[in-house]
Amino acid sequence: MQIKEHRISIKLDEGRSVSGITMIPDNMKALMVLGHGAGAGMEHRFMTSLAKLLFHSGIGTLRYNFPYIEQGRRSPSSPAISMATVRAVVVEANHLFANQLLLVGGKSYGGRMSSQAQSNDPLPGVAGLVFYGFPLHAPGKPGNSRGNHLAEIEIPLLFLQGSRDKLADLSLMTPLVDSLGGNAKMEILQGADHSFNMLKSAPKSSAEILAELARITSDWTDNLT
Repeated sequence: MQIKEHRISIKLDEGRSVSGITMIPDNMKALMVLGHGAGAGMEHRFMTSLAKLLFHSGIGTLRYNFPYIEQGRRSPSSPAISMATVRAVVVEANHLFANQLLLVGGKSYGGRMSSQAQSNDPLPGVAGLVFYGFPLHAPGKPGNSRGNHLAEIEIPLLFLQGSRDKLADLSLMTPLVDSLGGNAKMEILQGADHSFNMLKSAPKSSAEILAELARITSDWTDNLT
């Protein structure tokens, strides 16, 4: 199936907008609003590769930039601005793809801002949240306060975590997810780091892990319908 990217502009408020890219398969079973990590925008190779794999599994994507990336800055915008951006993109997704099963997800920062937006005020029409490496804490500073808001979310949650992720100690991440009850599911990718990269000596390649992320997301999505 040939992949076609369409570039769009998403209005945030008067005079401000962010860029977006859609990849929509003919047999789309769900659409995912997909946010990027803190250090790179929507065209980072991880984002592009994941979107292509999701496309082939029947999940369309709407990737977007947070305002600080649009402005050429390295430091993320305030949480309030980032959460408002997530909400604006979700509203646009509902407008462009009405009556479509809608997911919101993100790599690291993009996922956390999506869940914070959802916990503050449920995002319209969203059926589930997918985290590609939830950043529970800063490297070398274990803690779980970044996950406190997750208990306020009532829609299904899927956490995809690498076993070598230095931003999510599994001894903290596992009980956090367990505390969320049957609404939450976590899959651990053995040997993967926060970027889902694998060591050269590992039995699986980074490309194989990326394919697993798409497969697990697709299987989980099937259970939502």
